Amino acid sequence: MLYMLSELSDGGGVFNLFRYITFRSGGAFFTALIFGFMFGTPLINLLKRKQTNGQPIREDGPQSHILDKAGTPTMGGVLVLGALIVSTLIWARLDNPYVWLVLFVTVAFGMVGFADDYAKVTKNNSKGVSSRVRFGIGLAVAAVAGYWAAQVHPSDLSNQLAVPVFKDVLINLGIIYIPFTMLVIVGSANAVNLTDGLDGLAIMPVMIAAGTLGVIAYAVGRVDFSQYLDVHYVPGTGELLVFSAGLIGGGLGFLWYNAPPAAVFMGDTGSLALGGALGAIAVATKHEIVLAIVGGLFVVEALSVIIQVLYFKRTGKRVFLMAPIHHHYEKRGWSESQIVIRFWIISLVLALVGLATLKLR
Repeated sequence: MLYMLSELSDGGGVFNLFRYITFRSGGAFFTALIFGFMFGTPLINLLKRKQTNGQPIREDGPQSHILDKAGTPTMGGVLVLGALIVSTLIWARLDNPYVWLVLFVTVAFGMVGFADDYAKVTKNNSKGVSSRVRFGIGLAVAAVAGYWAAQVHPSDLSNQLAVPVFKDVLINLGIIYIPFTMLVIVGSANAVNLTDGLDGLAIMPVMIAAGTLGVIAYAVGRVDFSQYLDVHYVPGTGELLVFSAGLIGGGLGFLWYNAPPAAVFMGDTGSLALGGALGAIAVATKHEIVLAIVGGLFVVEALSVIIQVLYFKRTGKRVFLMAPIHHHYEKRGWSESQIVIRFWIISLVLALVGLATLKLR
């Protein structure tokens, strides 16, 4: 919205600043951060009044959670989403299709997560909305996003899968492109959702991944940068840096209240939405494979659940003491803060590896 102020510039002056993605990204970051600080306490107080018993805790989970986390309200993801949406609408170019594509996925998954959280709280049950319903709606949203992306990508990149490191390699997925994007977006959303099990565990890796993907979006959205780095040029994606900056600002505002011991949980409202957003940015920028590197922590968390379930069904035994894998380390005696900080470090290292793929050609 504020980008329109650049039209008042004659090539110089203060209004010319609004032409620059970097300036507007800074504005989006601080807008989202201030939003989080302004509305965090009122929202938490409202959630506490509305949620008498807080988020239902899994009975089969670590016993410490039942003792320490009972009564903590959920749906804190509303704070992150509110900050993200407001900052993006204010600072991003609203004539950019990639901005609306990513916002669509984020809001849609956020609504699914909100319905799930609402069902859990009102029924005082940790199951919430049926997994089939959530998964089905998620696939539908991702299918729309995949088709949308195929329409707005340049013709030489539409339905193509770019392979990192190999600068000239494009794999034409043809009719399986949309199913592939569905896998990326839904997989990302659910992987982040599975990671969100300890105070602050999911939100920081999400911010790290968003910052990394934002830098990638800015690079592939500029002709000069894409030529220098030998990456595929996707015009318009640079604007997603504004979205990513808003996500980081909103995430930091939420983390202020989610730092152990958490005053509020993100819930599926936040985890599904933010995971879907990461998947959508990766699809928009043609960096789906790099997402698996940058978001490697989420991949491991999801794989730990899949491996545990399949192995238990086959043998009746468990690979991990408990899945997702962060609970395995809890069972082994690691403190919550040890797990969270060490997983943050792993996320940062993986983000640097993902960024290295831009230059490694």
